[in-house]
Amino acid sequence: MKLKAADFLEAHQSGERSSFVEDVKWRQENAAWLKRSQRVSYVIMDYMQANQLSRNDIAEKLGVSPQYVSRILSGKMNFTFKTISAIEERLQFELFRHICDFNG
Repeated sequence: MKLKAADFLEAHQSGERSSFVEDVKWRQENAAWLKRSQRVSYVIMDYMQANQLSRNDIAEKLGVSPQYVSRILSGKMNFTFKTISAIEERLQFELFRHICDFNG
């Protein structure tokens, strides 16, 4: 006798192989820069809150799409110094200094 939960799970299987193991391995291999990317996103979120800015406001200031801002805020973007400098110039905010000072 199967449980209803088991029946439900069987009926809703995706049929695709899970990438969970590969995802974990990728996160482990990229942990150092992912941590720094998360710092960037936290600092930008703090900036947004302090200045009452939306994702669309930031997109407009940066000259990018709101979807690109979402990528930045996801904490999974591999930034270059050039990208960070461009963000600083357009927001008129010393992002790099705050990233280094961030204790979150």
